[in-house]
Amino acid sequence: MKMKKVLAIALTAGLCLSLAACGSSSSDADTAADESSAAAETEELSAEPEEEETEEADTEEATDATYVVGICQQMEHEALDAATQGFEDALAEELGDAVTFDEQNAQGDSATCATIVNSFVSNDYDLILANGTTALQAAQAGTDTIPVLGTSITAYDVALGLDDYDGTVGGNISGTSDLAPLDEQANLFAEVLPDAQNIGLLYCTAEANSIYQVDTVEAYLEDMGLTVTQYGFSDSNDLASVVTTACSECDALYIPTDNTAAANTELINNIAEPAGIPIIAGEEGICSGCGIVTLSISYYDLGYTTGQMAAQILTGEADISEMPIEYAPNVTKEYDADRCDTLGITVSDEFTAIESE
Repeated sequence: MKMKKVLAIALTAGLCLSLAACGSSSSDADTAADESSAAAETEELSAEPEEEETEEADTEEATDATYVVGICQQMEHEALDAATQGFEDALAEELGDAVTFDEQNAQGDSATCATIVNSFVSNDYDLILANGTTALQAAQAGTDTIPVLGTSITAYDVALGLDDYDGTVGGNISGTSDLAPLDEQANLFAEVLPDAQNIGLLYCTAEANSIYQVDTVEAYLEDMGLTVTQYGFSDSNDLASVVTTACSECDALYIPTDNTAAANTELINNIAEPAGIPIIAGEEGICSGCGIVTLSISYYDLGYTTGQMAAQILTGEADISEMPIEYAPNVTKEYDADRCDTLGITVSDEFTAIESE
């Protein structure tokens, strides 16, 4: 009996110890789980600032983006110079120090235009400005990936040989046109030179846009009952002889927005003014150099518009393949007061005076 009592007490004690051990294991497991959960929460909280820092870094990187823009200007003269300046001013205003320019002038040579553009392409510039038709043609041949904006271009379909042109070039090319209404330019002859009957159209045969303009103006003038003759020169070498012939055969001359003529206005004026032959010009620079009146645009404003387009392309706000060609918003009737006085020509108050070169 006594032995049984001892065994019972021993069994009871063992059971209590076993239950105590189980209770201890459960408590330890709960504590470990709580600690693990707290650690996970701490890791999540510490990870959140890292994500914010990453987002801030990405934003800072986008803000600090820099761009290099190559400018190929066909030649040096007042209109193209103004367009380049307007372009640079607009981009500087939009992007500040984030944009740098590599500005090069081809001095009227098509081969040099190609060399300049190829250097821009090999350096993988972010965008190319082609200022002038020959520069644009070189850029078209030089790259189909780098965005190219043209300016001082009269007709993109003519310059680039486009079929089914609808106002948007597509691909990697867009830009601005310097085309003033050609019918209104033709009307200047009736308004300012009503007695002129034989009109000569002076232009460079190497410039596709000049050919387009004189063909168009010729049709308008012939519809007005005037006799029209085209006088084409190949470059500056035969310009003097062609101008001399035109002045001997015509009552007045018309010069479109022709880059070669614009670079040689002094030569043209030295022949035409002594001969008493007035010239109606396609733009202000030619008018101030050798003309009497023009229906002109602001080439600075045209370049500025092109710069605004460039900013949208560089920052990804616009797709160049979808950007239509833009035009100058306003045209102005202008006259060279000194040359008009010399030739005895009077214009209405609608014309704004410009200074002779």
